[in-house]
Amino acid sequence: MTRHTIGLTFCLAFAALAVGTQAAADDKDRGNFKPLFNGKNLDGWVTPDDKELFTVEDGVIVGRTKGDLKKNEFLVTDKPYGDFVLKAKVKIRNGNSGIQFRSKRADDGAVSGAQADVAAGFWGLLYEERGRGILERYPEDKAKEIVKDGDWNDFVITAKGDHVTIDLNGTRVIDRTDEKFPKSGIIALQVHVGPAMEVRYKDLEINTLD
Repeated sequence: MTRHTIGLTFCLAFAALAVGTQAAADDKDRGNFKPLFNGKNLDGWVTPDDKELFTVEDGVIVGRTKGDLKKNEFLVTDKPYGDFVLKAKVKIRNGNSGIQFRSKRADDGAVSGAQADVAAGFWGLLYEERGRGILERYPEDKAKEIVKDGDWNDFVITAKGDHVTIDLNGTRVIDRTDEKFPKSGIIALQVHVGPAMEVRYKDLEINTLD
């Protein structure tokens, strides 16, 4: 075997190892998902004082307001999450909603922290509720091409250390590294102040990467 052949064989073996290692890491991100919502009730979630704001109908979480909210309200996981991949499907009839992550719930039910926005004109936007406001947004004209109006839209939110990515219907809309992101926090679903609104969530799954 020539020196050239030995070198080529070593390079190919190293490349195969690198590909295998990356594939294993990708598999870790894809596998081990557990449901955040059991499809039957809101066990595992902390509800607002007004129990009618979030209900379960036909295996779906429904957030519905009458247009009389004094502040934004949230359905909140009963424990925090650090590094994770979160999957969710959302369909909004009207109004404004969002998926909070690595956030904090106050005693009065108010939530502060990062949010993947769910609303016409705000799809593909990363917002910090009760914080810095708009952090990053995908171009609105491109977001319109991605969103399925009146239908289910797929979110994948990945948080690893200071790095957060958000995929909307298979398109990466947010890719941000931010040292101000908390390392852990609750996940929450929002109903917004303003006119009466309705939003639906289903197939919520999380893969913890800690």
